[in-house]
Amino acid sequence: MALIEPIHHAELIGLGWSSFFGDQVGVEEASLVPVRIAHVHRARMSGQSIMGAVNLTLPANSVTGDYAVGDFVLAEPGDFLVRRRLDRTSLLTRRMGDGSTQLSGANIDTLFIVTSCNGDFNVPRLERYLAMAGQAEIAPVLVLTKADTANDAAPFLAQAADLARDLPVVVVDPRRPDALAKLQTWFGLGRTVALTGSSGVGKSTLVNTLAASGGGTAQLTGAIRAHDSTGRHTTTARSLHPVEGGGWVLDSPGIRTVHLGDVADGLDVVFAEIIELATQCKFSDCTHSHEPSCAVLSALARGGIDPERFSRWRKLHDENTAARAPKRGRR
Repeated sequence: MALIEPIHHAELIGLGWSSFFGDQVGVEEASLVPVRIAHVHRARMSGQSIMGAVNLTLPANSVTGDYAVGDFVLAEPGDFLVRRRLDRTSLLTRRMGDGSTQLSGANIDTLFIVTSCNGDFNVPRLERYLAMAGQAEIAPVLVLTKADTANDAAPFLAQAADLARDLPVVVVDPRRPDALAKLQTWFGLGRTVALTGSSGVGKSTLVNTLAASGGGTAQLTGAIRAHDSTGRHTTTARSLHPVEGGGWVLDSPGIRTVHLGDVADGLDVVFAEIIELATQCKFSDCTHSHEPSCAVLSALARGGIDPERFSRWRKLHDENTAARAPKRGRR
């Protein structure tokens, strides 16, 4: 049931609102204000509504960790006390080293995986980013930066093209105004793009270039160390910024180590050629390590699968299996 007044409907669509969210609003909630969370700090949150930017009030027994940037919530019109978070179309999460899960962003349409044409370009890590996107059912795009600083950018482009089937790869200079034109395909009214990648690859600079003038506080940017291509952490909190021409871009702190949780479906998307062969194995529970009539091992033996890519798949597959296994407690 659509309870939002038609006069405000277009403004809500601009925030990323759709019938998916509208259908969740009950008659008794018609007086509440839909707000999209734009900033999550340690003890406070702010968001965007049809009235502009607002500071949200957390309900009792609630913490900011319960919410993700990009979430839609229903709040009281006066003090913007959050009454309820609406279900999400997508949720990007990150598994921390201690096994906990961190919410990286919600209701995201596209994930820009940003890396640079230098020592930061790390195939195993990029495959982990792609698995995260695949598990969340968010369309990934690989964005290459610093191509002008590389002696030859062609090897980086070739490796990028082999990361996953039909993966879009775009080379941009985050400092140039034409960066938005090159990435415009993934933006538009209500569309949300999240950025992820290591520190120092140009994510915050790209956010500043994409964000509409006057659309929010500019992200701090930092230099990258030349000797190891490692950047400084400049973004410390997740934030949502409007993009010139329509859409939103979500920035997040740099990530160099990606711990995988239960991302079996995501791995299937990244390593589609291996998974397709696995369906041809003689045994349905084939481990692709020693069994006879294993289609994967046969393809590996005749050169149909890159040995290094198979080795990386095996490592991620085993890591994912271990993450899914139930933890054995003390007796």
